[in-house]
Amino acid sequence: MSPDRRTTPNPQETVDLLSALIRNACVNDGTPTPESGGEARNADTLDDYFSATSVETERLEPVPGRVTTLYRVPGHDPKAPALTLLGHTDVVPADPRTWSRAPFSGEVSDGIVWGRGAIDMLNLTSAMAVVTAAAARSPRRLAGDLVFAAVADEEAGSRHGVGWIAEHSPGLLPWDHALTETAGAHVGPRAVTVTVGEKGAFPRRLHIRGSSGHGSMPWGSDNAALLAAEAALRIARHRTPAHPDERWPDFVHAAHLPADVTTGLLDPDTLDDHLAHLGDSARFAHALTHLTFAPTVLKSGDTLNVIPSTAVVDIDVRSLPGQDDDDIDAELRRALGDLSARVEIEHLDRRTASASPASRLYDVVADAVRHQLPGTEVLPTLTTGGTDARFVRDAGGVAYGFGVYAPGWDVGKTRRLFHGDDEHIDTESLHLTTHALDEVIHTFLNNTP
Repeated sequence: MSPDRRTTPNPQETVDLLSALIRNACVNDGTPTPESGGEARNADTLDDYFSATSVETERLEPVPGRVTTLYRVPGHDPKAPALTLLGHTDVVPADPRTWSRAPFSGEVSDGIVWGRGAIDMLNLTSAMAVVTAAAARSPRRLAGDLVFAAVADEEAGSRHGVGWIAEHSPGLLPWDHALTETAGAHVGPRAVTVTVGEKGAFPRRLHIRGSSGHGSMPWGSDNAALLAAEAALRIARHRTPAHPDERWPDFVHAAHLPADVTTGLLDPDTLDDHLAHLGDSARFAHALTHLTFAPTVLKSGDTLNVIPSTAVVDIDVRSLPGQDDDDIDAELRRALGDLSARVEIEHLDRRTASASPASRLYDVVADAVRHQLPGTEVLPTLTTGGTDARFVRDAGGVAYGFGVYAPGWDVGKTRRLFHGDDEHIDTESLHLTTHALDEVIHTFLNNTP
């Protein structure tokens, strides 16, 4: 092979590697126990995959079993930009009783890969590994450094993954430019998303106090469990006002809806009344334009025959750019109404919304997406969940969500499968993503078209 030619990745390796990573069942339940995550299993699989390459490897294990591995392909030009690929190797739990297939089978059937992590985000992690291995095998060296970080603990806040690196060993990663999840889904007939930012996370715990009593005499009791249930219902039913950002008009126009619907969606006062016209994408669109509250955990009582005097409700709160603690607490109080006096609000965490500006990396990503899907419009957007991109932005770098889904994978379908039942992805999307990512790293790191 000529030294001027590079080694191109084989997308079938992405399919095979994804299936293997799913089967390792690195389930992160959010607890600090050694049983949670077990990312060492996926780290071992990736080490085996890279064993025949010259890639430089560094393995980090802040706590037993929670392994992050850095795979580095050094560039030949110290003045060239570096690129970090952030792919997490943990997945959220899955209940096999609600799946039509075993959630950790990694089954490949009729062009579909099934299993927890197929969308979030072992698909992209596998593609990152494959393009990195191809770059390491290639006789044509990259100008800039390429680092693939197969990281632990993203699903529970990254305290044992990128968060740990940022705090304890920031010099291990190039922070100027990075790609991670989630993007590549379709909006309307022509647009494909590239994620440029994410909403904030301000989780809350509500403490509710009643009075205890005997379970045999419920009438007239001050039952904290019922107060908690009522509080959760009020919060879930509360309509927060719409606050669309400057990217929202592009999202709406990309949907190619009738003129009157488009006008309704562009007006914050009537936006909610027209969301249903977006079909499967309506839930995602609502989250893009609203402060959201999701009661997820309710706890009260210890004994069957004792009416509980205390209860807690945990709320997943996702904020828009510019919203702060005071805004969130005020909106919660409005939702609670006359129950507000019975509730103490505890702040569990604080992560503000973040976004990256346009850059050369964004232009390279957009071109790669268009080359894989000719005629596509690239649509910058926020993601409604959290990603490891925030650590890059905190360090002063730019980070984007990446991916290329085949036609038919709109934002509604893809977001529904995130943490959902019967998670799966098609092999065509894996092929598209692998080819596009390979183009990005070679164009960006070599500074050539």
